[in-house]
Order: sequence, then C-alpha cells, then structure tokens
Amino acid sequence: MNPWYHIHDPKNVITPALLIYPERIAHNITTMLQMAGGPENLRPHVKTHKNGEIIHMQLQKGITKFKCATIAEAELLAQCGAPDVLLAMQPVGANISRFMALMEQYPKTAFSALVDNEKTMGLLGEAARAKQCQIALYLDLNVGMDRTGIVPSTQALALYLAVYKHPHLRAMGLHMYDGHLRNPDVEQRKADCDTTFATVERLAEQIVDKGLPQPVIVAGGSPTFPFHGQRKGIIASPGTTLLWDAGYGGLFPEMDFLPAAVLMTRILSKPKTGVLCFDLGHKSIAPEMPFPRVQFLTLEHSRQIGQSEEHLVVQYDDLKLPEIGEEHYAIPQHICPTVAKYDELQVVENGNIVAQWKVAARNQKISV
Repeated sequence: MNPWYHIHDPKNVITPALLIYPERIAHNITTMLQMAGGPENLRPHVKTHKNGEIIHMQLQKGITKFKCATIAEAELLAQCGAPDVLLAMQPVGANISRFMALMEQYPKTAFSALVDNEKTMGLLGEAARAKQCQIALYLDLNVGMDRTGIVPSTQALALYLAVYKHPHLRAMGLHMYDGHLRNPDVEQRKADCDTTFATVERLAEQIVDKGLPQPVIVAGGSPTFPFHGQRKGIIASPGTTLLWDAGYGGLFPEMDFLPAAVLMTRILSKPKTGVLCFDLGHKSIAPEMPFPRVQFLTLEHSRQIGQSEEHLVVQYDDLKLPEIGEEHYAIPQHICPTVAKYDELQVVENGNIVAQWKVAARNQKISV
C-alpha cells in the first residue's frame, strides 16, 4: 500500500511542486472547531494558505470570522463572502487608503483593523471622517513578542478610550499575539500563556471599570491555541493549523493536526559520493529557518548541508543508491512563507492530482 502522500503517476508533475491533501485539511478544520468549542470562538488566520478554496472549506463548516495580514488577503476573504475580516496588520502609508477602498468595494464584509499608537489612530480617524464612515479597530497589544503593539498599561487604556470616543472610529476590543511562547513542554507553555494573558485580562477589566462595553479579545496563534481555545468568551486565531508543518509538528506533537502540504522534489545531481542535490532551492521553500529546511518522508539517513537559489544539497549515507531524477517527498519546516513561493497548490486525492488551487493572495495586490 502506498503512503498517504504518494502520487501514482508523477512523471508529468513539474518539480518542485507543493501538494495539498483536502481530506487532511478537513481533519484540521474539524480539530480546530473541537478545540475552540465551536466556530463562534474561532478567527483563523489565512496567511498560511492564502487560498480561496480553503477559505470556502472553513465557511462551509460555519466559520464566519477570519484574520489576515495583507490587503490582498483581506480582499480574497471578501471575494469568498467572508462576513467578518480582521486585518491584523496596522495600516500605514498607502494601505490606509487601500483599506478604505476595500470597505467601499465590499460592503457585505465587516472589516476591522489594528492600531497601537495615537498618530495612526488619528490618520485612520481622518480617513474615516473624509468618507463619513466608521472604522472598526482593535487595540494591538505587545505581550512580550516586541514586534508590534502597545504594552498593556495606562497608556494602552488611554489609547483605547481615545478610539472609543472618536466619532469615526469604533473600539472593538483587544488583539494579542503571543507567538514567542513556544516551549515544547505543554505545562510550561500553558503557564507562560496564562501569565501573559493575565495582563490582557487586567486591561479589559480596566476598560469595563471606565464604563465601556466588555472588549472582544482576539488571542494567540497556533502554539497557544490549545489554551486560548478553552477560555470562555475569547476568540482564538490559529493559522498554521490549517496545513501544519514539520516545525510545529516537531515542537508540539500533542496537537492533533496533520501535515496537509508536502513538497515533491527530484534529485538533480550526484556531484560526489554521498552527496545528493535536489531542485529545492531558496526560491521554492522558506529559507529563513536553520537546517533542516524540510523533513524528508522518503530519504533516511540524510543531512541537509547547503542551499542556494535553485538547489538543496544533502549528505546521504544509506546503502540504497538513489538515482538522478527520482521523486522524493518532504514536509516543509515552515509552511506559511513556503506557500507564498507558489502560484498554485497541486490538489491530491487518492494518489492523483485532481486540481490546481490558486494561491490567490500571494502578491501584494488583487484589485484594491
């Protein structure tokens, strides 16, 4: 019996190719829903797949709220009929006017965005005033990743109050991303997550104490999803869970997600004894991770030692002698930026490629 990832007739498949398996994606969506206790507690991120068909798979399961990182991803969601879209990247520069155009072009979708400072709040407020509308905003909180956001504090409370009082802004709630919490030990990761989340809870309490409505809280990514998904009234926002990868699979084996994306590659050359070269360079897979860049499913006793634009060089000491041109399969260490390398995902069912799904939001712009 062939393994789950095997292609029966690969001779016409151009490599490298990114294969996806809808049955496994469906399993991952069901697992997300079970962990969150229902679709009302979920706001999945689309940055991993950037694909309309996978969005529709989630919509069909009752998921109505989504999160994205780019205007193109937001537009793709709107084109798919997503009712509620959070742009989880504070709009600056030209993206402010693009966000306004998005709201105008897709009135059936409720858009929201993030803000973490007074200057951007003022610019968004002015843009909304010019259009005589309101922009829905979440306060982006820095809970330790030190990438974006404002630290939960009196300054954060003041900014939230300013958004609430602005006639052309609507304060929706709080957004926190704790992607720095990825301890492989489940109990320690949970303890770290709970400690971090307590600072968000305190800010939410202070907001209510000021007489404002209870803020909606959108929390976490994939590593902390098991914990935020169990919190009452909290909206969890995992992303990698849709396709999964070898990186998170190795760190978090306790999560019941299946790798649903596999790279198919071929041996290009055998430049010397014990060395193989694959057609899997920087242009075909996320190159920012340390070696290994992939987890080979079909090549034992190998060690990845070099990579350039078109090539992945592997030391190989198995007694079985692979041939130039042989197909091999590998799970990416980091799937999200790997997907963005491809125009299309090759859809595999029962060992056959049955369709190509466009990575519709891989570029900066669709139409807006």
